Order: sequence, then C-alpha cells, then structure tokens
Amino acid sequence: MTVALSGDRALGRRRQLSDEVAAYVRDLIMSGQVGHGEFLRLERIAEDLGISVTPVREALLSLRGEGFVTLEPRRGFMPAPLTRQDVQDLFEAQAYFAGELAARAAGKITETELASLDRTQAQLERAFEAGDAGGVERANHQFHRLINLCAGSPKTAWLLQLVARYAPRRFYAGIEGWTRASADDHRLVLAALRAGDADAARQAMRAHIRHAGTLLVVHLEAQGFWDAQPE
Repeated sequence: MTVALSGDRALGRRRQLSDEVAAYVRDLIMSGQVGHGEFLRLERIAEDLGISVTPVREALLSLRGEGFVTLEPRRGFMPAPLTRQDVQDLFEAQAYFAGELAARAAGKITETELASLDRTQAQLERAFEAGDAGGVERANHQFHRLINLCAGSPKTAWLLQLVARYAPRRFYAGIEGWTRASADDHRLVLAALRAGDADAARQAMRAHIRHAGTLLVVHLEAQGFWDAQPE
C-alpha cells in the first residue's frame, strides 16, 4: 500500500510538472516568442526550466492533442498555425465566461468581499505606478480569482480556466498596454459590483477581456507574428 501511494504521488508530481511545461510553451507561443515555422527545441526548453527532457516531451505531446503544436516527422515539434481570428475567438470565449461570473458575483457579493477587491485593486495600481509588471500580474490574477469565487459557479469557473490558460501570463510585461488595462478596466468592474448591477458587471468584464485580446493581437502584429504564416 505504501509503495502504491508513493507511486501515485510521483505520478501526480510528474503530471503537474508536465502541465507547468505546457503552460510555459503556451505562453511562448501566445506572446509571439516562437511562431509557426520555428521548431520547439526540447533541450532548450528543459534547460530554461531546469528540468529533464522527459516532461517537456510529455507536455508537447499534450499540446499536440490540443491542436496547439504539430509534430513534424524526424524534425520535431512546432507551433500549429494560429490566426488573428483564433486569438480573437479564444478571448471572446474567455470574455463570455468571465462576464457571466462577474454578473453572478454582482448579485451576491458581500461588503467584506468588496473590501478585499478594493485592497487587491489598490495593490495592482501601486504596482502599476511602480512599473512592477509582476506585481500587476499577481494582483490581477487575485482580482479575477476573488470575483470568480464570489460567483459561486464552479463549473463556469472551470470552463473559464480552460480558455484563460491561453493568455500569456508569464510574459505579461512584454505586451504593451496590458498593465494599464488591468489598472483602468477593473475600476468599471468594481463600480458595477459595488452597485450590485449584474448587467453592468457582465459588460464591463467582457469589455476588459476583449480589450486584452485586442492588445495581444496588436502586439503579435508588431512582432511580425503572421508575416510568414498564411491566414
């Protein structure tokens, strides 16, 4: 029994590591660090993350199953073609679920939860003023997490998590306008939540996520992400 439990824990750690590598590779692709036509070098990724090649290979096979990378025989993995419409679709799906969760949160949020959101937003704005992109990202994540928890809709939150993983959080600072969007757009979401206005919260949150998607498309265009890729 002890051996079986130990094996289960080892398998769990291995899967977690593979998931973390997959998230890293998604971020590389979605931030324009690597595009279609460029190969994802297993050894380089393993070196960057300080791990062995095995979880990298497992992560890339998982991403292949998502249709996010392709495997070229005898050559290796490369990102699958990703169009502007693909990016917009991913953020439109994220906007739908995030907006729905914000609307549900507006109907049940407490004064204590609002105070927590206020503190998180204040942290985010201080980080923005200090030019601390990592601090902005952490506060932004906590802001959205608090709203999603307030909504009390775990299945919808799970669906949001599936599509939100394509937002390149690891390279937050490299996308011009994202830190300011987090600081500015949240104020409208907070005002709607404070007023208990579900429709306003839904619209403000959807506008915020769509804004982020637009900024990402502009960022990728500026990097020539689609120059060598047919639309």
